[in-house]
Amino acid sequence: MKYERLFAPITINGMELKNRLVMPALHHLYTPEGHATERFNKYYWRRAEGGVGLIIVGGCRFDDYGGGPYMMSLRTDEFIPGYKEFTDGVHQRGAKVAVQLYHGGRYSGSKYNPGEGPPLAPSAVYSHFSRETPQEMTKAQIDEVIKNWADGAVRAQKAGFDAVEILGSAGYLISQFLSLSTNQRTDEYGGSWENRTRFPLQVIRAVRAAVGPGYPLILRVAGNDFVPGANTNENAVEFAKLAEEAGIDCLNVTGGWHETRVPQLPGDLPRGGFVYLASAIKKAVNIPVMACNRINRPDVAERILAMDQADLIGISRPLVADPDWVNKAYEEREDEIRGCVACNQGCLAKTFFGKPVECLVNGEAGREYLLEDVKAPEKLKNILVVGGGPGGCEFALRAAERGHTVTIWEKDAALGGQLNVVYAPPGKREFENLVKYYDTMLKKRGVKVELNREATPESVQAGGFDEVVVATGVTPITIPLPQTSKAIPVYNAMDVLEGKVFPGKDIVVVGGGSVGCETAQYLVHEGAAGPDLVYFLMHQKAETPEKIERLINESDRNVTIVELAKIGAGFEPGTGWPVMDDLKRMGVKLFSTSKLLEVGEDSVQIEVTDKEGNVKTVTVPCDGIVLAVGSRSNTALYDAIKEKMPTAHLLGDAAQVGKVIDAIRQASDLAVSV
Repeated sequence: MKYERLFAPITINGMELKNRLVMPALHHLYTPEGHATERFNKYYWRRAEGGVGLIIVGGCRFDDYGGGPYMMSLRTDEFIPGYKEFTDGVHQRGAKVAVQLYHGGRYSGSKYNPGEGPPLAPSAVYSHFSRETPQEMTKAQIDEVIKNWADGAVRAQKAGFDAVEILGSAGYLISQFLSLSTNQRTDEYGGSWENRTRFPLQVIRAVRAAVGPGYPLILRVAGNDFVPGANTNENAVEFAKLAEEAGIDCLNVTGGWHETRVPQLPGDLPRGGFVYLASAIKKAVNIPVMACNRINRPDVAERILAMDQADLIGISRPLVADPDWVNKAYEEREDEIRGCVACNQGCLAKTFFGKPVECLVNGEAGREYLLEDVKAPEKLKNILVVGGGPGGCEFALRAAERGHTVTIWEKDAALGGQLNVVYAPPGKREFENLVKYYDTMLKKRGVKVELNREATPESVQAGGFDEVVVATGVTPITIPLPQTSKAIPVYNAMDVLEGKVFPGKDIVVVGGGSVGCETAQYLVHEGAAGPDLVYFLMHQKAETPEKIERLINESDRNVTIVELAKIGAGFEPGTGWPVMDDLKRMGVKLFSTSKLLEVGEDSVQIEVTDKEGNVKTVTVPCDGIVLAVGSRSNTALYDAIKEKMPTAHLLGDAAQVGKVIDAIRQASDLAVSV
């Protein structure tokens, strides 16, 4: 369809954008010691080529306390030439580029600060994010930070950036001054609303004075802090009006703070779930407003503009997943968009360990500088891929794009493999779109897909293929159970998540890794009210709010998890907490450092060891057991053909049990080598 509003130009204080699509700032860690690098440049230049109107890079530190040395920096003039080369490259590719000037305040953490001592903050309030107590800023330090912010903006101008974004969201320094929960000062910077807005407005005015009236200033704000005792959307609206008066030209509205327990990025947040925050601000100001968070499809973005809820659309992670997102939408090829699945495994989770950003669905993200010189294949080959899971599909697609003739044999009736298991739990539905993407693109690239085709050593060897890629996945592990009776049926987690079996009411899940936890979540939600029913009951006023809340938070199915070690340890950092919170909310019984002692006719006995080493036995009613104790690589086919077919390759879980991100990355690498 035509996305007329998305591709209408807009001007922000003299900066004309060719469309309404913006790539907001995202920590990538591609800039060691703060300098622009080949990796950084070519990653963003690739996004500029993809058609986006404005790229905002950052966060970028401008002093010795605001952020770590791995971040972008405009602390001194030495950084200007490198970023001038970068901005020139963005402009040559048809996009505008801004830089986000970042100060983390109490979020920075002293171990990451180039400066000496604890991080700076309005007050010495302990941070659960950095896990330390910051130092309260003196008035001299406040003045110094304001000056450094303005100096950083001037350097941004000199480096060729078309605009500067001031970071005032997500719980960073400006947010900390605005909130009573973190600002406990008794001077003119604390207490009343007027006092708490003083520092943010002084920053804005200082930056405006430094860059002049004709240079665009953007402010990224939290639409709602979503933190107890902090600011609401109503407060955000009032601050937005003050920011406009102080000299801001555009407001970039995101969700809450990093420490909120309200999901901001995962699939638990519906598409466009925080647009209402931007919409409320837009009604109150006269400058352009950008909506962000979980806007990953063009139709969602167009609808937001159509309803006048925002003027611009922020799509950061969708452009990590597919740098050509914008061009594909413009050319009405939206079915070819490689969509972000909101997993946060390659972006957010990597940065927790100080590792550069990757992408689960795009094995080339962040590696553009390594792949641009990949040579075309010397010989076009006839390649067989055995297995249509994520690794097999990704390799087939990439190999076909290089010109090879590719065939997939998939033993099941549909492509996707374990992706069809991954998207079953709540919050993971976006993974289904990856299956649809492969189905669409494999057809468009001429890959021959044969479903319900079981590969045998004989059929593979007789096929006349130049190379064979074995992506046969895994086989679930089963373990013996201490059963005194065979009355309680035993299932494996994969069959449960694929809907092949229907367990009963009282379920014990053996295994508390990520699969076990998500299986428990899936099972307990089957017994609770879903979104459609909740909406119906609320809209029709058929039940009291108290009754509806019980229907949401209580399940007719009782679920228990038994795990030898720590429950939830299998998640990537920063990605598992929504699931764990959900399990606790729904009353799932969690037994870490425990094991099954005995399985009876209608109950199980569990041995539980507490933190002090005390052991007790718990009896739990049970009419079904689900095993989520891992998988092993299925290498039977490869083992049978590898000696006779030296060009056979083992890929994905068949090579080593891992995650989807591992399989797709390996598939991308293998495809450029054949």
